[in-house]
Amino acid sequence: MAKIRTGRVSEQIKKEISILIQTELKDPRIGFVTVTGVDLTNDLSQAKIYLSVFGDDEQKNNSLKALDKANGFLRSELGKRIKLRHVPELIFKIDESIEYGSRIEKLLTEIDTKDSK
Repeated sequence: MAKIRTGRVSEQIKKEISILIQTELKDPRIGFVTVTGVDLTNDLSQAKIYLSVFGDDEQKNNSLKALDKANGFLRSELGKRIKLRHVPELIFKIDESIEYGSRIEKLLTEIDTKDSK
């Protein structure tokens, strides 16, 4: 029963955080950011928010710093939009899985082109 609730709450947090980042935050350091996932603890005390940032490592770090600075604002807005007794602590992390998958696909196509020659 608890896993169903945490799944629902994490999807709602993912939706609301992505809307807040796109519409409410005006920090120029935040580039093109996509929320790829949210891992929520069973007691709903912490939410790890995984982000995919378009750009180089410097752009990723700047976006992460800007989101960490806006953590209080995001948490208070999240509390207004989602009716929870305690709003979870937000922890932002860069999601490397998309880059990793595209790198693997690139390597596989290189192997395929070498084999066909």
